[in-house]
Amino acid sequence: MYMKLVVLDGYTENPGDLDWRGMEALGDLTVYARTDHSQVKERMQDADAVIINKVPMTRELMQESKQLRYIGVLATGYDVVDIEAARDLHIAVTNVPGYGTDTVAQYAIALLLEVTSRIGHHAKRVKEGEWANNADWCFWDYPLMELSGRTMGIIGFGRIGRKVAEIAQALGMHVLFHDAHADNDTHAEKVSLEELLRRSDVVSLHCPLTKENDSLINKATLAMMKSNAILINNARGKLINEYDLAQALQNGTIYAAALDVVREEPIRIDNPLLECDNCLITPHISWASKEARRRIMDTAVENLRCFLQGKEQNRIV
Repeated sequence: MYMKLVVLDGYTENPGDLDWRGMEALGDLTVYARTDHSQVKERMQDADAVIINKVPMTRELMQESKQLRYIGVLATGYDVVDIEAARDLHIAVTNVPGYGTDTVAQYAIALLLEVTSRIGHHAKRVKEGEWANNADWCFWDYPLMELSGRTMGIIGFGRIGRKVAEIAQALGMHVLFHDAHADNDTHAEKVSLEELLRRSDVVSLHCPLTKENDSLINKATLAMMKSNAILINNARGKLINEYDLAQALQNGTIYAAALDVVREEPIRIDNPLLECDNCLITPHISWASKEARRRIMDTAVENLRCFLQGKEQNRIV
């Protein structure tokens, strides 16, 4: 079976260091680096299969794309797709689970280490001449923290959460976790959300976004946290109420935050967190190692190949 395939936003997955040959072997492939909202309808009009990362797939778009039979999401999360509409219209939807477990967990710990060790900050100060002009043999102007003996609280204990726990334990941290769907763990302590927030020195978010946990981190939950607590989020930006977090950072309710995701991306210039010196923000890159992106590509190709062969792999619908 030969299909017309359209990739609507391929640049973030493959800015040029990978290739699309696997997809090209499966059909007549057109790859767009980016697709504006106003261009989506036209570009997918005659497509049998659409491959996306962050381009929203609405019911209206699916209804108007008469040929559409398959949507492949180049990510684990598939909240950009109206799943109910896809089911109603008998359109298959696949995702790519598990591609970034090591990469994303590594980045979560890197965010934490940047807050506790301030490596980037002090390297910059050296180049600015602060060490050369210092009276002592060493120089620091920001407090450094040791993680051994502290408590890490992980919200969401799937593949990534468990990998973060493994690394945290290697650093000498005690690990708590909260996840209604996860079994007890011999190396980590399962607790309620409130207990996790009250006991943790570090709170790291690794849960998928749902209607129920939108703004999970808000004024009330932030008030439960320690004043020396660090919040880490490289899961989903909408897990956090950003105005409440900004206020908590500014008034000392918690010590610091390190985020790789925000509610609206790219970040708006009026995002209140940009005014917080104790909030480190990076541009949603924790997933994007070349190794992880290659796994996405390989799995996306195999997902589509299985669909064409009448098999199911990573099917959401």
